[in-house]
Amino acid sequence: MKKTVLWMGALVAGAVVGLLGVDALNGLMDFVATVYTRLFQLLAVPTIVLAVVTTFATFGSQGSGRIFGHTLLYTLLTTFAAAIVGAVLYVVVAPGNLPVETLGQLDTAVPDAPRLSYYDHILSVIPNNVVKPFFEGNVLSLLLLAFAVGIGLSKLPDSENKSVVVKGLLGLQDLLFLLIRGLIWTLPLGILAFAAQLSAQVSAGVVADSIGKYVLVVLGGNVIQFFIVLPLFLLARGLNPVHVLGRMLPAVLMALFTKSSAATLPVTMQSAEQRLGVRKDIARFVLPICTTINMNGCAAFILVTSLFVMQNGGTPITLGTLLLWLFISVFSAVGNAGVPMGCYFLTLSLMSGIGAPVAILGIILPIYTVIDMVETAENVWSDSCVCAMTHHDLQDRNQQA
Repeated sequence: MKKTVLWMGALVAGAVVGLLGVDALNGLMDFVATVYTRLFQLLAVPTIVLAVVTTFATFGSQGSGRIFGHTLLYTLLTTFAAAIVGAVLYVVVAPGNLPVETLGQLDTAVPDAPRLSYYDHILSVIPNNVVKPFFEGNVLSLLLLAFAVGIGLSKLPDSENKSVVVKGLLGLQDLLFLLIRGLIWTLPLGILAFAAQLSAQVSAGVVADSIGKYVLVVLGGNVIQFFIVLPLFLLARGLNPVHVLGRMLPAVLMALFTKSSAATLPVTMQSAEQRLGVRKDIARFVLPICTTINMNGCAAFILVTSLFVMQNGGTPITLGTLLLWLFISVFSAVGNAGVPMGCYFLTLSLMSGIGAPVAILGIILPIYTVIDMVETAENVWSDSCVCAMTHHDLQDRNQQA
């Protein structure tokens, strides 16, 4: 409770510092925020790899298979729910078209996005050497390597060599979590810096403008998913949403400011294990996977933004179009990189591929900072819910057995 009060106090203090408008203070806060983001990104890559490898190696592929089955089920259910909420809100709110002259003026405002075919995307996931995915921070490639090594270790017959390798990996993981705990101990300073950075941007008008109903649909959908839909999932499994959110609050706050679920992963795992009481084998397996495939906010953003862009391009939004893009948005979001602006560039690629007026994304860009923050917080909250529900289900099964 004391830590939560401290974090909230840092949040308020940071907002006040940002509103002061002192250039020297803003520069210092930007520096501190960047340092924290880089440090958490540094820890995220080894966290993902060691968590998956040690889970498979220690508990075997059969036990891990049960955990993965629950993770995948809850991921798909929550992601589809998020997309459905976005679709319903889009129909109810019915955003109108933008003036044609506005689109013409913003063609140059859209950043370039890499245009990859589906085959190229699959090939980019398959590593051709061991080192490259670590340097690039390619989460999907790292998961692929971790799965292969972990399953391989679980299939090796018991021997002194296997024992040495597994103990070494577990020792590295213990050292990593010691570093994470030390970094989290100083997190109030990071929260202060992140809050000051955002407050300064808002006061400067960077995110002050909006395009009305579209923003209402995107942010409204995220709020409904965060405070209503995900808590209902928890209640359905007999879990207290207030308790779970209270325990996972450090991770949700970290996600809000870093705009990266991958960078937030060390905090998410530490909060799940130390504060929520999730079994280590479940937390260290579920959360790295969820960071990659459980993208509630991204699915809703892709769906709503694609519908809005296509509508402005003259495509009628029929029930068939809604259903088609609901599935496209969900399966596109699965595997999207948990990094800042990942959903934005994914949507840009999809719209470029069908010849839609991507200039609209230039209008969205100035306010995407706020959208990205809310989406990432929702993604990490959803990851936390999936982890809590999986732990609850497997605990029940063990007790019944």
